[in-house]
Amino acid sequence: MTTASSEDRGTGTESLEAPPMDRKTMLKLDLRLVPILGACYTIMFLDRTNIANARIEGLEKGLNMPLVGYNTSLWIFYIPFVLVEIPSNLIMSLPRVKPNWFLGLNVLILGIVSTCQGLSHSYSGFLAVRFFMGIFEAILPSGTALLLASYYTKRDAAVRFGLFFAFAQLGPCFSGLLAYALENMDGVNGLAGWRWIFIIEGIMTIIIGFLVVLIVPNFPERAKFLTSDERARLHERLVADKGAEKLDIKNVPWLKIIFDYKIWIPTVFFFCADMTAASMSSFIPTILVELGWKTSRAQVMTIPIWVSCIVVQVGIAWVAGRTRTRSPYILGAICVVIIGWVIEEVHVKSASVRYMSLFFLGTGTFTQMTLIVSWMTCNLRGRASTAVGTAMLLGLGNCANFVASNVFITKERPLYPTGFRTGLAITVLGFASVVLFTAILAYHNKRLDAKRTQTGDWEDTQEEYRYVL
Repeated sequence: MTTASSEDRGTGTESLEAPPMDRKTMLKLDLRLVPILGACYTIMFLDRTNIANARIEGLEKGLNMPLVGYNTSLWIFYIPFVLVEIPSNLIMSLPRVKPNWFLGLNVLILGIVSTCQGLSHSYSGFLAVRFFMGIFEAILPSGTALLLASYYTKRDAAVRFGLFFAFAQLGPCFSGLLAYALENMDGVNGLAGWRWIFIIEGIMTIIIGFLVVLIVPNFPERAKFLTSDERARLHERLVADKGAEKLDIKNVPWLKIIFDYKIWIPTVFFFCADMTAASMSSFIPTILVELGWKTSRAQVMTIPIWVSCIVVQVGIAWVAGRTRTRSPYILGAICVVIIGWVIEEVHVKSASVRYMSLFFLGTGTFTQMTLIVSWMTCNLRGRASTAVGTAMLLGLGNCANFVASNVFITKERPLYPTGFRTGLAITVLGFASVVLFTAILAYHNKRLDAKRTQTGDWEDTQEEYRYVL
């Protein structure tokens, strides 16, 4: 059997159970892809959440920030996410572009810029650094998700995305522990402790950049770390799972791809999920301090929250992959998040109950995000669609950070009525959008099955295939 060409993957085949991949080859794929791509996502969230840890170590006072200065520092970071992600994914999909160099150099530059946060001596300079950080970080989530989605079947993708997003929780988890450790560096070499948080974590990002260049593979059809026989078996497996799939990004219907409802509706409910994630990443340490815990204990008490997120999301992703469904688990996760928002919104007086609500918010939110990315990529066909879809989902979906960084108003703490009510309302909107999307996909499948029964043609093609519900 020949490997996939750069033009297409398969010529149309019935999408049934994909032929099994031997454990040795599957382990080879997993070890080469998941840890290093996950590390990129860890770095992204580490760089994203360390500002919250730096805040309770004196960031605002150190740079003489105005009243809304911290909020501005949050949302200015996300402006490039809307502009950069689609072009970057399309560039990475070009035949002559190697993902390891494209992603690795980006991570390296991100680390340098991130380190500069700790060297900023003015509020305006800090904002400029945050904006440039956003440019280079915007490339990471969509690029790594695109590469990961290219290697796995619908069944295998769910748990791999679960592990991938689990690395994201390692970022804030490790950030809290590192911030606790770096608290004792306050004054070393004349630098405040909050500056060391940025500097040390920026250096770590630079190191990861070099590892990305060395480890990250090319797309499956050009993967040199696989033997020709392994590439052939992987190609056969992907064809059986997804049917005909165009891998070349030339001569594709761009307008149809850009306005595909299978991209836009998941982007809406990813936005709704990310509203909670953005709120947690930015304000958990502050909320814990306001619950009565001292700075050092607040840093450490963030860790159990993120660990629980990792365990739950990977477990549910594994079950979702085996049952070949996504929507029931996403809807269940949204209900858990709603409980968390309600506890915060009514402002239960018990600190332990409010702390428990953070577990509801975290586990429900990151379970959603894992399954949403997996769900969308399962229902797209072709490299161009997957490139645009992952970019729009993670780029526009991250616009929730604009909302989260502006509704948690400093003068409203610790009640944050605007923030908690907004989070609850957007989460309910997410539930409604998932129900709508599931109904649309189910209707499509019903019509397709009826048509196939009449014609007797059960082949999956680039245009006609059954959707995962």
